[in-house]
Amino acid sequence: MTTQDKIKSVRVSSCYLPLANPISDAKVLTGRQKPMTEIVILFVEITTENGFEGVGFSYSKRAGGPGQYAHAKEIAPTLIGEDPSDIAKIWDKLCWAGASVGRSGMSTQAIGAFDVALWDLKAKRAGLSLAKLLGSHHDSVPCYNTSGGFLHTPIDQLLVNAKASIERGIGGIKLKVGQPDHAKDIERVTAVRKHLGDGTPIMVDANQQWDRPTAQRMCRIFEQFNLIWIEEPLDAYDHEGHAALAAQFDTPIATGEMLTSAGEHWDLIRHRAADYLMPDGPRVGGITPFLKIAGLAEHAGLMLAPHFAMELHIHLAAAYPKQSWVEHFEWLEPLFNERIEIKDGRMLVPTRLGLGVSISEQARSWVRESAEIGTM
Repeated sequence: MTTQDKIKSVRVSSCYLPLANPISDAKVLTGRQKPMTEIVILFVEITTENGFEGVGFSYSKRAGGPGQYAHAKEIAPTLIGEDPSDIAKIWDKLCWAGASVGRSGMSTQAIGAFDVALWDLKAKRAGLSLAKLLGSHHDSVPCYNTSGGFLHTPIDQLLVNAKASIERGIGGIKLKVGQPDHAKDIERVTAVRKHLGDGTPIMVDANQQWDRPTAQRMCRIFEQFNLIWIEEPLDAYDHEGHAALAAQFDTPIATGEMLTSAGEHWDLIRHRAADYLMPDGPRVGGITPFLKIAGLAEHAGLMLAPHFAMELHIHLAAAYPKQSWVEHFEWLEPLFNERIEIKDGRMLVPTRLGLGVSISEQARSWVRESAEIGTM
C-alpha cells in the first residue's frame, strides 16, 4: 500500500456561532471589552487525491474573525500539492507565507485551523483517534465547567448552575472573579464553596484584571478556599508578577491562554510564572506548536490545563504524561454532530478516528463566507 498522497483541495469557511446569552467576565466589568454575543469559527476542510478528508478549526471572540478568515484564504493555496504527512514542513510554509504580519497573533491563529485539519487527516489515514496517534497516556481526564460561572450570572443562579454541572458528572467548577468590587468576588466564591462543600474542586479566573497589590491581597484571601488554581491574576505578559505569586502562595497559579506562540510560552515557562500552563491549541497555531509547548512544560514539571475547545484539547490532554484538566464548554457543541461523554468527573477520550467530530448542518447554516481552493 502506498503512503504517498497529495493535498487536492482546501475549503475555508467563516462560521458565526450565536450565544444564547451575552457573556460577561471581568474585562467587561472594567470596561475593556464588550459582552460576547457570538464566536466566529474558522473552519478548514482538506481533501487529498486519495480521497481522505481532514477538518480543523480556530476561533475568535469579540473581534478578529474576519481577519482570521482573510489571512487563511490568502495563504490556503500554499497547501495544494503538498504531502499531507509533512505537517511540520507545511506549518513552516504557511507561517512564512504570511510572515510579514508576524509569526504570532492572528496569523498563527489562522494557521491553527489548517494544522488541526492536517493532524485530523493524518490520524484518519492511520486508522487511529488523534489521542492514539499522538501517544495517549490516559483514557479519560478530569474536567471542570466554566460556562455557568460568568459574572453576568446572579449568585442564586450561579449556585444552581454549579450544582447541575456536578450532578451531570463534571468534576469541578470555575468561577469568574476580578470585579471592581473585590467584596463581590469573595462573596461569590464563599457562596459556591459553602453550597458545594469542601470536597468539590473549584477554580477562579480573574481574566488579567488585577494589579500586583490587588493580586497579592486576593490570592491571600483565596488561600482559605482550597482552590485548584487562581487563573490569570495579572496581565498575561507579566511573567515576573505571576512568578512571584506562584512562589509565595500554596494555591497554584494558572496562566497562558492568551499567548499565541510557542516562543511566548517558553518565556512564561522559563520565568516559572505558572504551576498550571494553559495553552490554547488554535491560538498558538495548532497541534504542532502545542506539542512543542507541552514538551517544554513536561520538562519544567508543570501541570497542564488547555484552554477552551474541549473537542480538540481532550486529545492533547490525553497525550500529556501528567494528569491534565480539560475545560468543559458546551458552547461549541452545536457545531458538531458528535458529543464527548462525561462520567464520574471525567471526560472520556473519544475513540473515533481523528478528532472524532464532523461539521453539523447547523454550523454550515451559520457560515457567512466560504472559499474553495484547488479541485473539489
